[in-house]
Amino acid sequence: MSTDVRRYRLKARAERQRQTRERIVAATAALHEKVGPARTTIADIARRAGVQRLTVYNNFPELGDLLSACQGHFLGGSPPPDLAPGVPAERAPARLESALEDLYEWYRKNEALQRNVNRDRHLIPELDQLLRRSSDVRFDAAASDYARLLGGTSKAASSVRPLIRLALDFGTWQRLAGEGLSDRAMARLMRRAVAGRA
Repeated sequence: MSTDVRRYRLKARAERQRQTRERIVAATAALHEKVGPARTTIADIARRAGVQRLTVYNNFPELGDLLSACQGHFLGGSPPPDLAPGVPAERAPARLESALEDLYEWYRKNEALQRNVNRDRHLIPELDQLLRRSSDVRFDAAASDYARLLGGTSKAASSVRPLIRLALDFGTWQRLAGEGLSDRAMARLMRRAVAGRA
């Protein structure tokens, strides 16, 4: 067998493996949106992806790896908004309101998946760990950045930070959306609450 033929076969095999992994990840993401991570089984993933259960295990021997790939797949198709202040202190309140409105629109667009993931995160240790390393870190950093800009003194910043962190949480959006508020109205309400506390 020639070297070129061997190379071609290896390349074709690698491409098939890549496509199989993509099907598994896409199937997992779809099931998480439909029924949630806690109710998604390997058998369901395999059936939806058109592969054997062993193929799922061979490609993702650790659940954390599958969840991380699933998160990457989802965020690649629906990137979250930029929450960084990136403005001087005097413009921070308006920027916070704008960032919250963008985030709330993103929550509304992705409500089913966000609801399922947030509901199930404490049932699946690997999912909770993934979210602690990713979205929690992102929201914590944004809350700290806005608190420094809006709070001024360290004491004021430390008192306003929890309120900003609450404003960024999906559960807060879900509760306010249940009251019939628009994303814009929610963002304005949270800005005013933060301003009153600051």
